[in-house]
Amino acid sequence: MTQNNTQPFPRIDDTAIRERAWKTPPARHLEGEERQQMLEKVRRLLKEQDAVLVAHYYTDDDLQMLADETGGCVSDSLEMARFGHAHPASTIVVAGVRFMGETAKILNPEKRVLMPSLEAECSLDLSCPADVFSQFCDAHPDRTVVVYANTSAAVKARADWVVTSSIATKVIKHLAAKGEKILWAPDRYLGSYVQKVTGADMLLWQGSCIVHDEFKASALAKLKQAHPEAAVLVHPESPDDVIRLADVVGSTTQIIQAATELDNPTFIVATDNGIFYKMKQAAPDKLFLEAPTGGIGASCGSCAHCPWMAMNGLENLAHTLETGDNEVQVDAETGKQALVSLNRMLRFAEAEKMAATGEANIASPA
Repeated sequence: MTQNNTQPFPRIDDTAIRERAWKTPPARHLEGEERQQMLEKVRRLLKEQDAVLVAHYYTDDDLQMLADETGGCVSDSLEMARFGHAHPASTIVVAGVRFMGETAKILNPEKRVLMPSLEAECSLDLSCPADVFSQFCDAHPDRTVVVYANTSAAVKARADWVVTSSIATKVIKHLAAKGEKILWAPDRYLGSYVQKVTGADMLLWQGSCIVHDEFKASALAKLKQAHPEAAVLVHPESPDDVIRLADVVGSTTQIIQAATELDNPTFIVATDNGIFYKMKQAAPDKLFLEAPTGGIGASCGSCAHCPWMAMNGLENLAHTLETGDNEVQVDAETGKQALVSLNRMLRFAEAEKMAATGEANIASPA
């Protein structure tokens, strides 16, 4: 039977995290000739440095465009790291937030991993400090520890499993079927969603994403009424009442896929608006609307865009390639321990693909 363990631990006071995020200055936006010159400079430096650019869906359009046209990758955090592992380049440049660079380094310890900024954080990562989390795990030794990818290398090292939003439900169903009780961190909304879908016994850490937490169900319902032709696509990091209004709940990749597969001419999208670049590429004839962050209690601190993702720009990308600054370092022993939990997910995903298609198409790193 499902146990309602949504408040096993004091809710994280993320006030300081939010204040820090909203004070973060974005990268300078370049236009015209200056932009063209910087694009050419980055293209040249990528070749000179034997580097491949991997960019998250939430980064600036120019960075996603560069990653695509230079043979890199635009995807979610895990696929970015896996792509870097499979690519022959000796340097991986990660346009995203710090935990993504760490994940790339964990999966590719022999490669140099650079980032435009090492100060680009994630509220979920910051809400789950490794020392406090480890104590919480020690207090519940009977539970299997499953953490979301949006965590530090040290938290991944303490976990039994790492999951992404696209595979979380399948992994938890698998563990619950074996009678395992789960300790989940850090996103309480994604954890609650997975708990409802699977019926698993889950103890939930109380972190949240400062971007997805801004979406408001009341304003979304009004926008949905104004656009009855629209399908609502929601990332499961969003609050429960927003998820209940969704036609599709899914990861970033699954949201893009839904836009191509559904017949609706319009989509209301509840995730970071950086994803619109790829959504418009995938479905150019569709109209995409941002889910509102307005309504009672909304601060619109993010307005559907992560301030830390916005730190990634052409200038600091060129700088890190030119100087080698902002290299990601992960303690060797921590990386080895974190690789165990990451590889559990990779092997599980490979088995899922084999069961569905009869062949493996996920390359799990050694």
